[in-house]
Amino acid sequence: MFPKSFQKLIDHFSSLPSIGPKLAERLVLYLWKQDKEKLVDFGERLMSLKNNIRFCKNCFNIAENEFCVICSDKKRDRSIICVVEEPLDIIALEKTRKFKGLYHVLGGSITAQNNKDLKISELKKRLKSGNLKEIIIATNPTTEGEATALYLARFIRPLNIKTTRLARGLPTGGDIEYADEATLTGAIEGRKEI
Repeated sequence: MFPKSFQKLIDHFSSLPSIGPKLAERLVLYLWKQDKEKLVDFGERLMSLKNNIRFCKNCFNIAENEFCVICSDKKRDRSIICVVEEPLDIIALEKTRKFKGLYHVLGGSITAQNNKDLKISELKKRLKSGNLKEIIIATNPTTEGEATALYLARFIRPLNIKTTRLARGLPTGGDIEYADEATLTGAIEGRKEI
């Protein structure tokens, strides 16, 4: 239906996470309608992403320099590390403006398939090298995230570093009747005195 070069671009967009064929078609059509200068700028920014963005040498967040903006910030509390699965988790946590420590990005969670790319050995090195008071494990509340949290807690405990897990429970504005069993269990177990 589409010209070959058009379809190839649709196929590329469709291979991206959360982009189905219909959205890919709309994106390609939108790009095709843009001025040439805008497309050139878009292409340059894509190449810049690959050429100028790297992983932070300390925490494996995304960075333009050797260290990310969080690790470079001298005001951060270096005695607390929050362990997350992906850089997007950092963005979500930073939006709360409640966490002032450092992060460590694992690059995923423990699965049955492949764990060799996870930054667990790098985390172990960080734990042994610093004066840490607390490790917050902020993996996702999935089977894999829970397995990862348990694995991490098992090797952190002997180091006598306080190890905590993010609380789970009901979302603000949510109705109890619509909450699933796991969410309600987390809410009951993580309850606080008022």
